[in-house]
Amino acid sequence: YRIQSDRKVAVCSVHPSEQATLQCLGCVKAKIPVAKSYHCSPKCFSDAWQHHRVLHDRAASAVNENGNEEEELFGRFNSTGSGVINASLSGSASNSSLTNGSTPLYPAAVTRSGGETWFEVGRSKTYTPSADDIGHVLKFECVVVDAETKLPVGHPNTLLTSRVIPAPSPSPRRLFPVNGSDMNMMGHIDSDGRISSTGTFSVLSYNILSDVYATSESYSYCPSWALSWAYRRQNLLREIIGYRADIVCLQEVQNDHFEEFFAPELDKHGYQALYKRKTNEVYNGNPHTIDGCATFFRRDRFSHVKKYEVEFNKAAQSLTDAILPSAQKKNALNRLVKDNVALIVVLEAKFSNQGADTPGKRQLLCVANTHVNVHQELKDVKLWQVLIILLSSIFNYIFVSII
Repeated sequence: YRIQSDRKVAVCSVHPSEQATLQCLGCVKAKIPVAKSYHCSPKCFSDAWQHHRVLHDRAASAVNENGNEEEELFGRFNSTGSGVINASLSGSASNSSLTNGSTPLYPAAVTRSGGETWFEVGRSKTYTPSADDIGHVLKFECVVVDAETKLPVGHPNTLLTSRVIPAPSPSPRRLFPVNGSDMNMMGHIDSDGRISSTGTFSVLSYNILSDVYATSESYSYCPSWALSWAYRRQNLLREIIGYRADIVCLQEVQNDHFEEFFAPELDKHGYQALYKRKTNEVYNGNPHTIDGCATFFRRDRFSHVKKYEVEFNKAAQSLTDAILPSAQKKNALNRLVKDNVALIVVLEAKFSNQGADTPGKRQLLCVANTHVNVHQELKDVKLWQVLIILLSSIFNYIFVSII
């Protein structure tokens, strides 16, 4: 149920449990969704300003570059509060879809004391809040029903949420065409945002931030509820699916999250999954929380030919054994061994971009997915890792092409 009092309460965009006391007029002038302009106190607004001002800058740049694109994007992702079509209707309009047989178990709207009204908004184990829910508290009620009589058994169990806040708006989508001798025809973007030409494809690369790194210490500007994996994973999945890329490369994917969430969920949308977990010489914690690289590709666009795994630690050992004297090996390995990996996948295209002079030639594509070492003081190590993955990709691509 949505608990709707006589007046709608504006809630803080940063602290969902607090009532708003001030509004950012800059958001109003920039036509940013009004719910994102509310704050519970001057301190809240001041603390959030560094992150909040990005909304202003993004809205201004979108107007300058793309006309009303930003406003349309904000509206599209906030019209249902989730960026997708909400299967559960809200308010009285939902009554017809929330019935078990001819009559619902509960009326669509029940008025309680104090002018409080409960609107039934869903009848399932999960519920995605809609725009109508923003500013209101939701009540979840679980009732045991006799299978034969269809009557409730015992007392219902209930819980209340905090006031619903708007879903965060994603960054505007920006497509970067790749120009080259073999990619001089990019095709055009259709109404679904896909590249429609049969000889082209789209690639998405996304560092999703592993849950073990998403700490309040590292991201003090972000509320703890927004850092939680249970919250982030649904938003990540929704955004990844929304891009409809032919190839998806994800970094910082935990082993358990790949097996239990990303692989099965993206499989439902037609993607085949491949994964390479980091080596554990450096991190000795729970092996299920070690992250790695995951590559997904659409089964209707590509078929899997070969998979290669690159472990930079092994490459470092081979390099030092080959060119360095024993006295220098230890220092070199201490600098190069950083637990990073790469996943190289050779795919064969199921679509054709061939000319009349090359009929039947295989269309092979080499996709290299990695997350190089993050530390800024190790620029030489980053460069060495990039060199290793480039050489590995070229060698493996040539090898597959020959055979």
